[in-house]
Amino acid sequence: FQPDLLWIKNRSQTDWHMVQDSVRGANKVLYSNTTDGEDTDNTNGHVNSFLADGFNVDAGASGNVNENNENYVAWNWYAGGSTVTNNDGSRTAQVRANPTAGFSIVTSTSGGSSDGTYDSFGHGLGVAPDIILFKNRDIGDNWSVYNSNFSNAYTKILQFNTIDETTSTNHWGTANPTSTTFSLNQASVFNSAGEDLVAYCFSEVAGYSKFGTYVGVDNANGIFVHTGFKPAFVMIKRLEGGYSWYMLDNKRDPINPIHENLYANDNIATYDYSMGDLLSNGFKLRNTGTDTNKVDDHIFLAFAESPFKYTRAR
Repeated sequence: FQPDLLWIKNRSQTDWHMVQDSVRGANKVLYSNTTDGEDTDNTNGHVNSFLADGFNVDAGASGNVNENNENYVAWNWYAGGSTVTNNDGSRTAQVRANPTAGFSIVTSTSGGSSDGTYDSFGHGLGVAPDIILFKNRDIGDNWSVYNSNFSNAYTKILQFNTIDETTSTNHWGTANPTSTTFSLNQASVFNSAGEDLVAYCFSEVAGYSKFGTYVGVDNANGIFVHTGFKPAFVMIKRLEGGYSWYMLDNKRDPINPIHENLYANDNIATYDYSMGDLLSNGFKLRNTGTDTNKVDDHIFLAFAESPFKYTRAR
């Protein structure tokens, strides 16, 4: 399929995470591990075209996406057939949505920066999003993460590029996202009118995606987290204290246990540490590390290897 959201990380070197999408355009790059705004035609390498069945990368002057003999991972999401204009919110948005998979890409611009004023944006999912990854493309500012699992979720925020714990905020307006729109506080998100934004919106789909919480047990025979499917990709974040966003998948680790670790908030190369197992109906942690299995609250995002029905045990 054509990847509409494409996320690439050099596993061999301390290169930045490369986040690109088909709505902004193949040569437009954001970085999950930094506050930097959008970069065009990154000279260290970037995706230069989305294809019907994959993507092409530009070699560049460094190892972001195509250094000789270095190892990479690419995570891909499909957001539907075309980008459409969406007027459900107070601001006109360009939206590419795949409601069946619970995923959409939203781009738009800010209306202003007046205190107490909120912009709303259509997301195209038909149900309220459970996860929103938001970035102001024009300025050096934090990524913002909305998570519906929090109580009064619209008052909470995580910052994707940092290890910070959950903080209270009026970032998301005065109510949780609806089946048609989500909101942003102009004063806390934008400096002026006309600033560009992008949001990646996810709603949970049974048999394909699961976004939840768990409490670790601080034991090598760790917590089992039920997803209802065999995960291909899992992201984990401990909420109390400063801990990284762990990224696990079944391509770097086709055989249990999972041990190749990358952080969404950090540019480090892969390091080897046994995390646990990806199983036929969830994942099980098998470590006593402080980041993913302590007796504290954690959030996770999981996507299925074989969506919607039954999978064989691993």
